[in-house]
Amino acid sequence: MQPIFSRNHDIDKIAFLNWRISKEDDIRNMKNLADDFMMSAIELSKLCLIDNRHKRADVLIFPILTNVNHGIELYLKSITWTLNILLGSNQRIEGSHNIKQIFETVKSKIKLYKGNIKLKNFNDATRGLDAYITELFDKLNSTPQNDNMDFSRYPFDKKYDNHFYVDAVGNVEVDLENFVLRFEEIRKNLESISDYLFYQELNQDW
Repeated sequence: MQPIFSRNHDIDKIAFLNWRISKEDDIRNMKNLADDFMMSAIELSKLCLIDNRHKRADVLIFPILTNVNHGIELYLKSITWTLNILLGSNQRIEGSHNIKQIFETVKSKIKLYKGNIKLKNFNDATRGLDAYITELFDKLNSTPQNDNMDFSRYPFDKKYDNHFYVDAVGNVEVDLENFVLRFEEIRKNLESISDYLFYQELNQDW
């Protein structure tokens, strides 16, 4: 049996894990993975919009949501790490998987930084992200002890209580057209912010 981690004779049928990854380049690696997860979620959503026969969107929505939330997490953590360096802190990434908490951490560090990126500009650029996080956490019925960020990976939480969509009486729906529009904008803005801080403020080479 041929190994999964092996070469295909056709180069266009190979995925390279380390093509966009560099040794000892942690923040840039995180930025690249963040974009990978965000792009995969958007592309899968677009495929469902093109062809949703057999209701494939009902199946793919779980990895779509997992990928988009992880992409947000990685973008925010890469921004946090960059800001920590700019602030002279030895901390790297902070927080677990709670994107609401990480988002607030980023905002507090931008306020502390007092560099060329202003909190007002950041808030304006991330208005769509802020609205999504607010909507998501309202759905999750999260608590400080349990943010329920595993809702798209498991049908229940750590206490085996069902996530919000399992016990719902009516349908719980995602507008895929709106999803694509919103997350294309969120991806663009998070990439722009992380690039600016990393390449301009931190003066890293492209």
